[in-house]
Amino acid sequence: LFRVVGGTGANPSGAAGPWLNNNQLYKFSYTTEVLVDRARGSKEGSGGYRISSDVDVNLVWREPSSKDDQLIRLVISKVKIESNQSEKKNVLHGTTTESVLGKTSLAALTKPFLLHLRNGKAKAFYSYWAEPATIKNLKRGLASLLQFQLNAGKVIENDVSGRCTVEYKAVKGQVMRTKLLDTCKTAETGFTTHSQVLGVNRKSNSVTVFTLEEGFIHSAVAEEMHLLAVNARRAVAAKVVSRQTLKLVGTEAGPLEAAGKDVPGVVKSIDAKLAAVGIMAEKVKTQCKNCPSLFEHWQAQQKQLEPAGLSKATAPRSFLALIQSIRKAPKDEILKVLKSASKTSLPQVVDAVTSSQTTASLDAILEFLNFTDAKGLVLQERFLYACGFASHPNERMLQALLEISKGKIGSTDIKESVVIIMGALIHKLCQRGGCNLPTVVQVKKMILEGPDSTQDESQVQMYLLALKNSLLPEAIPIFTKYAESTVGVYSTIALSALQRYDVKIITDEVKQTVNRVYHQNRRIYEKNVRAAAADVILSSNPSYIEVKNLLLSIGNLPHEMNKYMLSKLQDILRFQMPASKVIHQAMKDMISHNYDRFAKVGSSSSFSGFMAQSADVTSTYSLDILYSGSGILRRSNMNIYGASKGAMLHGLQVAIEAQGLETLIAATPDEGEEDLESFAGMSALLFDVQLRPVTFFKGYSDLMSKMFSMTGEPMNVVKGLILLTDHSEVIQLQSGLKASAEFQGGLAIDISGGMEISLWYRESKTSVNNRGALVVTGNVTVDMDFLRTGMEVSFETEASLNFITTVQFSEYPFLVCMQMDKTTFPFSEHLTKYDSLSSGKPIVLHKHKRQLVPGAEFPLHQENSNMCKRVFSSSW
Repeated sequence: LFRVVGGTGANPSGAAGPWLNNNQLYKFSYTTEVLVDRARGSKEGSGGYRISSDVDVNLVWREPSSKDDQLIRLVISKVKIESNQSEKKNVLHGTTTESVLGKTSLAALTKPFLLHLRNGKAKAFYSYWAEPATIKNLKRGLASLLQFQLNAGKVIENDVSGRCTVEYKAVKGQVMRTKLLDTCKTAETGFTTHSQVLGVNRKSNSVTVFTLEEGFIHSAVAEEMHLLAVNARRAVAAKVVSRQTLKLVGTEAGPLEAAGKDVPGVVKSIDAKLAAVGIMAEKVKTQCKNCPSLFEHWQAQQKQLEPAGLSKATAPRSFLALIQSIRKAPKDEILKVLKSASKTSLPQVVDAVTSSQTTASLDAILEFLNFTDAKGLVLQERFLYACGFASHPNERMLQALLEISKGKIGSTDIKESVVIIMGALIHKLCQRGGCNLPTVVQVKKMILEGPDSTQDESQVQMYLLALKNSLLPEAIPIFTKYAESTVGVYSTIALSALQRYDVKIITDEVKQTVNRVYHQNRRIYEKNVRAAAADVILSSNPSYIEVKNLLLSIGNLPHEMNKYMLSKLQDILRFQMPASKVIHQAMKDMISHNYDRFAKVGSSSSFSGFMAQSADVTSTYSLDILYSGSGILRRSNMNIYGASKGAMLHGLQVAIEAQGLETLIAATPDEGEEDLESFAGMSALLFDVQLRPVTFFKGYSDLMSKMFSMTGEPMNVVKGLILLTDHSEVIQLQSGLKASAEFQGGLAIDISGGMEISLWYRESKTSVNNRGALVVTGNVTVDMDFLRTGMEVSFETEASLNFITTVQFSEYPFLVCMQMDKTTFPFSEHLTKYDSLSSGKPIVLHKHKRQLVPGAEFPLHQENSNMCKRVFSSSW
């Protein structure tokens, strides 16, 4: 096509880039194809299509004083659209190009267009504003293939893909252009889940190879690939491949060069309707034909979102489909669904509307909910939790919560939840670089000053929990101060918050404070506060001296705490946690490590294990149980973590705390716990978001009334639908086509917990029940208005995880049996490929694979197994 400076054939004109001969017509064959498939391919082959045509190219005008300033005319003709599928699966079988494209679009595609090149770079692209965006983009894709330079190096170029950094390499007879797709800036914006474990990873590359012959471009072959995969399960992945091939077929005599002073004048003389429409791709508005309205969609899905079906995979699948529909709907339509939903399905609709995170959905839910009404607690809390789990919250969502917190709120629980969730939103907005947004600054000030601004215990607790969610570095001094509080609950929150921070920002001052709490240098602390302090010390790169002092304290602690600390250290060694090396080192000293210390009896324990291990994600669990000397539970803490490629997600934490129950069995409280009010409660942290704690009972009279009315039924802690994975983007292909990628993961979850005490049998039982159904889908579509191809990959599962602790305190050491088990659960994977025309029946291919994963009881330490045998044999 062009004669080029340097390399294998110097340009006689001395131009710096591609150069066309005057009065010559260059005839090319041009093909562009797009393929959509699974990452590793499939037996059925890729879905997709190919557009082929002839292309005529000639020089229209050249700047007389600058040989490297050229206006080029391109004409597409003899267009053919073909599928790569067999006749049976070929949606294009029996069609013509005109019947597929439509007469208007085909006429627009074959209309000439102009490209202004200066120094081999596109300075302007001329076509017609009235043309459909899809057609203009296809022309831009062809024009972008003509940008070229012979000199090696990196440059920034504008083309159909956007404004991108491009690297050129030249060898004899060949030039390679590599586009660094991560650098491309386009008009299309998407969003993604910030959590790496729950997120989607994309790998992309784009290479164009130009073959030269005696200084001319003989052919240009471009290939780009985009691979998207869910981090937690990389088998849920989709691949888009786009190829372009331009080959010189021959040359013949062409039209004469036009006269004119400048490019705009020459363009006007050719056709006054031609306009500089920009080389970068424009947005394409896809209109869904025969698609149901949001209300119609809701009527079809409503049954799946009733409470009875929430533990089935159909619930999160319907939830994800409803979110997609809500995201396209205006506020009035969303309100119509909220007002028409049944009382039982309404909480699930609130989950979906809030999780949609559009301006219309937020406006609708804020208009629908009445925060002054205490009876609306369930719906209000579901809205707040969905805000806390939001995948890509914006400043407006935080502003809405701030306004709610300043207004009249009917329920105290909701007032607390609003502030706690604001902390979670601050963390997410700061992660995305929004720490200096006006509303974020305002809320940060409010929660940082909050703990010292009130004497109300529940409010101080509320602000500390909000700060725990925010993970603000500025909150570390506040947590350090409250770690030494005389109020046990403040200390526990502060210490558990410090454990969530990156070890690198935990200062020596913080460590000294935490060590003072554990060793009770200034005052006596409750056992659970000291245990929380020990957790912080052992998870913050402890020094040799710190570990040695911990070891020396064993033997001088209350009975059950001695046992807990031993079990904690042994668990770190067995599980090879980061602190294990320094513990090994300290245990070489016989004063700290001897039989007297390491033979302490008791029932408290700490244990960690693997729940699941795969190439993509490793899931671990830990169980910490601390008892009072009388045998009544003091603290139970269950954690589940997910790790993927170095990133960590705190998936679940359920903590049950009890205090002041010794009077029930006429036992003596432990040191520092003599005056504690009777209390039992539960606190949950879900996907890195701390939720409002739940109280089982508080005060002796409340305890007695609850004991006589106990049904054994667990109390609900959190129930609802959560949007875990949320990734949406438009991938602009170099050919001018666009691929839309939507990856979503939905979880239906029900966490409940309970505590029973039987004075007659001198037995207590605590239970934590987790039930859930998970669906993750990935959908990639290439839509050209007239032709659509794509695929959906997904997996789904339903599971139940139960944790029960039974304690018999009729003797000492009392008998404790811990059970943690998962039920047998189904796991299935699905693949759907589809091709459709704007008119006619689509071709859809479905494949799925289903298996049952056997249930199991998770292994705990041998001591627990022996104890369980005794508990169950004595109960017969």
